[in-house]
Amino acid sequence: MTANFLIGLREGLEASLVVVLLMAYLVKTDRRHLIPRLWAGVGLAIAVSLAFGAVLTFGPRGLTFEAQEAIGGGLSIVAVGLVTWMVFWMARTARSLGSELRSHVDKAADGAAWGLVLVAALAVGREGLETALFIWAAAQATGQTTFPLLGALLGLLAAAGLGYLLHRGVLKVNLGRFFTWTGVGLIVIAGGVLAYGIHDLQEAGILPGLHNLAFDVSAAIPPSSWYGTLLKGTLNFSPATTWLEAAAWLLYVVPVLFLYIRANRKPSTQAASKTSAPVVAAHP
Repeated sequence: MTANFLIGLREGLEASLVVVLLMAYLVKTDRRHLIPRLWAGVGLAIAVSLAFGAVLTFGPRGLTFEAQEAIGGGLSIVAVGLVTWMVFWMARTARSLGSELRSHVDKAADGAAWGLVLVAALAVGREGLETALFIWAAAQATGQTTFPLLGALLGLLAAAGLGYLLHRGVLKVNLGRFFTWTGVGLIVIAGGVLAYGIHDLQEAGILPGLHNLAFDVSAAIPPSSWYGTLLKGTLNFSPATTWLEAAAWLLYVVPVLFLYIRANRKPSTQAASKTSAPVVAAHP
């Protein structure tokens, strides 16, 4: 549940910032009449994301066990790739996000009526699709349904609340630091999802080594115990891990964390300060 809360909070806040920045710019440039189009795009993005989540949840049902495991494992690996790209993309482009969005708004406002709807739908929809896929993969990894979804929902609600407070100018957050540390957490979580995806592919017979365990601490950390459940829910930790799962986790988490931390040390203090409090308080 904690891991999914972090996913919902991180992804939800990114989407909220996009909406807040777009609204602030529309208000600042006296284009309030375009705000309904913005919300129409947001609504479209949410609907598409929910539909995508439904397809992921109900689509594989009725298939053979091997087919379900193959689809689950493949989508888990895709989710890891997307979240990795997302955290590096945010680290690289956070400082220019506002100017890019303003440029898109200017082009859309001068074009067709549906232009801004499309801008908002694409900007928010990307976050929504990534969130749906990664939450689905994380829920599959924990073997639970209700608590992961509840955690993600709470994270999204918290993100929406933070976005509203930022828009009203009530709250100022060091967004650079927030995204840096949540990025570290997501990389560790993604390592667990990757290991689970590898396990799915092993169970599907696509990858070998299903019964070659690197360690089995099930006696010390029973999967049904509260601490076993906690480790599974937060870090996707499996008490019985194969050599291939362990190798995948290490080969992913260690180099990706190193590259991510190094990438976040490059921006100067001045550049970093620009991301700590974006201009989002231009409310009506």
